[in-house]
Amino acid sequence: MNILERTIADLYAEMPQVSLFLSDHGLDPLEKGIPLGHWLESLPEEMYEDIGIDMQGLVENLESYLEHQQMLVESRLPAVNEITVIGGQNKAGEPEELRLTLKRGSVTSIVGPTGSGKSRLLADIEWMAQRDTPTRRAILVNGEVPDPELRFSLEYKLVAQLSQNMNFVMDTTVAEFVAMHAESRMVDNISGIVEEIVVQANLLAGEPFERTTPVTSLSGGQSRALMIADTAFLSSSPVVLIDEIENAGIDRKKALSLLVRKEKIVLMATHDPILALMAERRLVIRNGGIHRVITTTEKEKANLEKLEALDNRLLALRTRLRSGELIEEAG
Repeated sequence: MNILERTIADLYAEMPQVSLFLSDHGLDPLEKGIPLGHWLESLPEEMYEDIGIDMQGLVENLESYLEHQQMLVESRLPAVNEITVIGGQNKAGEPEELRLTLKRGSVTSIVGPTGSGKSRLLADIEWMAQRDTPTRRAILVNGEVPDPELRFSLEYKLVAQLSQNMNFVMDTTVAEFVAMHAESRMVDNISGIVEEIVVQANLLAGEPFERTTPVTSLSGGQSRALMIADTAFLSSSPVVLIDEIENAGIDRKKALSLLVRKEKIVLMATHDPILALMAERRLVIRNGGIHRVITTTEKEKANLEKLEALDNRLLALRTRLRSGELIEEAG
């Protein structure tokens, strides 16, 4: 039977990916006992204009999405063990003389002043550039040029990006949200993985939340903590790009440790010296290009311990401030 002829309730029960796809487009059917096609036809034209696609295009994208999910289940897509950045040029046209390989379980920071080109580097990696972006960089996957089908797929991504602002629009609880994602990944022990993700997210968050907490009521820090834990356990993307995690209100060290344990390739754009030194190496961006690659030295690692001690003291002061205490002693 055509998916448009099946009820939304049946589709959600048998293919949770449909729910995730619709929610990604800001669509949340209230009446789930009607055929999907009837519901889509009932949506006003203004709604399709808001999401930037018509009904036919939406259905085609949904069918393509489900096909790619099936490919994942059948394990026809190659595992990614490393990505390689081959240098291009900076804004002045000067060449980047580098070939940088990033392996699973590694952490690399990206540093530089605002507007220097950090986001451009993240975008090149995310889209697996092939000398066709302003930087003229090339990205290899497992030492080879990536398959164009993977590169331009709207559904399958080798990269998961955690941005500074994360807002949920789904009317669901934390546990329900994670369970839907787990179901879409064909996880066997769904209840167990939901419990583990909620526990891990709470270890990262500055303030705890429950399984039953609506995702729309999570704070910015709680949302980021949930998505980091969810990405670590459920995302098939081997590369995680993080933009300014220092502003997330979470335990940064535990967040990085969790992603590394799950063998993610972690890249993070940051202005935080603590995060920069937590990485094995850092890319210094200047004038739109990779100016320098620095391996974290032993002396820097020793300084990191001092910076972490200072940061812990500042955290204690923030906690006292939130509790309404006087800050008359800063020691």
